[in-house]
Amino acid sequence: MASRAAAISKRLLFSLGVGSSSFRAMSSESSKVVCSVLNSDKLNFDSKCSWDSLRAVSDLHLHSGTVPETALERVPAGTTVVVTKEMELDAANIDALPDSVKIIAEAGTGYNNIDGEAARKRGIAVCNVPVYSTGAVASMVMTFVLSLSCSLAQQQRKLWGPQPDREGWASIRGLSHFELAGKTIGLIGGRGAIGSKVSEMARVFGMKVVITSRSSKPCEGAEVVSMDELLGRSDFVSVHCPLNSETRKSIGRPHFEKMKTGAFLINTARGGIINEEELCDALEQDVIAGAGLDVQESEPPAEGSRLWRLAQKNCLLTPHIGWQRVETRQRLVDSVALNITQFLKGEPTNVVN
Repeated sequence: MASRAAAISKRLLFSLGVGSSSFRAMSSESSKVVCSVLNSDKLNFDSKCSWDSLRAVSDLHLHSGTVPETALERVPAGTTVVVTKEMELDAANIDALPDSVKIIAEAGTGYNNIDGEAARKRGIAVCNVPVYSTGAVASMVMTFVLSLSCSLAQQQRKLWGPQPDREGWASIRGLSHFELAGKTIGLIGGRGAIGSKVSEMARVFGMKVVITSRSSKPCEGAEVVSMDELLGRSDFVSVHCPLNSETRKSIGRPHFEKMKTGAFLINTARGGIINEEELCDALEQDVIAGAGLDVQESEPPAEGSRLWRLAQKNCLLTPHIGWQRVETRQRLVDSVALNITQFLKGEPTNVVN
């Protein structure tokens, strides 16, 4: 499996414009740069990814089980690069980093877990990887759409447990079961890479696509509408905006009440964008038909979260797996290596602070 991952890594490097000679040069030029990956287990939990691209550009140190309280222990003096995946690095941690640290590489698109202003004050660049999971996350959205349209989870649930309901399984008995052709999917923040890919995929199924976004970037095949119109017209509403101070808990009960009672909410972006308590109210009270959530405000949800109970009713819960396909993770590791390489060359890319 390791050799297969290395082959995937090599193919991805070539696809990103890094040939074998460049790969060897990267290794030679950066051999003394110390790189600490704080939570490698988050990226390579199944040991199916290769670290060759990062080893080529650094003296690589892999750590697992790191939490914010132990992060500094894994970044000794002399470390130049810190790599993290969705782990919080607040101002206190960043202020205490060794002076040798010059770049924090977030292994992902979202970077709200890192205090970018604190890093900027220390002269530390924060880089992300904006487009590594476009196809995988868009596929996750369409997986929810397909599953919700035919009540797949509810049908299978009838066969679970010691006394399967085989008679009930043989009938849809009022569950949602409809074709996608002619239905409308609304994309909130849909002009980005993932939203554009979802639009492309949805149109293959004959769906109509409406979007609302502040960006002026065109989105082929989609109609730009107001938020209220999107909510009122859509059979599926999918969230595609980043999590920041403006979007945190920005989607709540007023939005759900404007949706069709037979509509579904899908979120593969960030859990904190949705007011989770108000969503639970809407699901319990059948204000909307259901939801597909690959992200939650707390991952996993707190033990007492109503989402666990709603997962037995009308909410599909997955543990933030949209980005976790093996090819996607390999692309991510190699893209982080390229970010580091560009930074060391004095040509930084994807700097977000």
